[in-house]
Amino acid sequence: MRVFLTGATGFIGSHIVPELLAAGHEVLGMSRSTRGAEALRAAGAAVHHGELEDLASIRAGAAGADAVIHTAFDHDFSRFVDNCEKDRRVIGALGEALKGSDRPLIITPGVGMGEQGHGKPAIETVFNAAHANPRIASEEAGNAALEAGVDVRVVRLPQVHDTVKQGLVTPYVAMCRETGVAGYLDRGLNRWSACHVGDVARLYVLALDRGQRGERYNAVAEEGVSAREIAEAVGAGLGLPARSIAPEEAEAHFGWFALFAGLDLSASSALTRQRLGWTPTGPGLIEDLQRMDYSASA
Repeated sequence: MRVFLTGATGFIGSHIVPELLAAGHEVLGMSRSTRGAEALRAAGAAVHHGELEDLASIRAGAAGADAVIHTAFDHDFSRFVDNCEKDRRVIGALGEALKGSDRPLIITPGVGMGEQGHGKPAIETVFNAAHANPRIASEEAGNAALEAGVDVRVVRLPQVHDTVKQGLVTPYVAMCRETGVAGYLDRGLNRWSACHVGDVARLYVLALDRGQRGERYNAVAEEGVSAREIAEAVGAGLGLPARSIAPEEAEAHFGWFALFAGLDLSASSALTRQRLGWTPTGPGLIEDLQRMDYSASA
């Protein structure tokens, strides 16, 4: 298949490109820069020039493809709500381009959308429409496209990591450096699920090749790593103390990150593994944090 891949030069997308090519697919990767276009051509992909704000370019990229994998997202977390709404519009545009065909669209929200409540891990068969995370906009847009007849499949992401980037942990590291403390909220018992980026990339290809319309897949290798464990690993890497932040001090200490600091984002991938035959093999989040070169992220 000829696959239109948004975010093709990003952290996750750049790992998906070689996996798609190895599986025998052609890749049409979206890039907004000359440098990104050169990287895609060097990797063996074709280039579609476009950007998230230009919905016409998004539709044009999808129009000439047999399938779409949408991983692009604006990661300016200081404008998180606005960027989630931007993603809603992008998914809507992709759905419009694919409507009336059997061409699949794979979208990328977070695992929190499958939260069951009562401390249970998020699962694939749940869509929590009341979830407070603004990223719910992505899955709502996917649901709307699905109802309009588009073959929508969902890959929900946890903290995706290697020794360079680790999802929300990456801006957390920068915040710890600025505050001089590796803080965790209260007792730090809330947990975040995680998966190595190589395993995540393989899952996207499996969702394309073996996935089914309307199904959700959790890209989860570790069901939950506690906030305190993460803080202690980051603190050790930065040479900073790890300490508890009282709930009433959360906003002052964490700033915009307070929205996420206390969330429990544990998730199961049992159904995903069963349905797609996916077995993650990469290192865990704490292992990557321990192997990270913190001087390089300064």
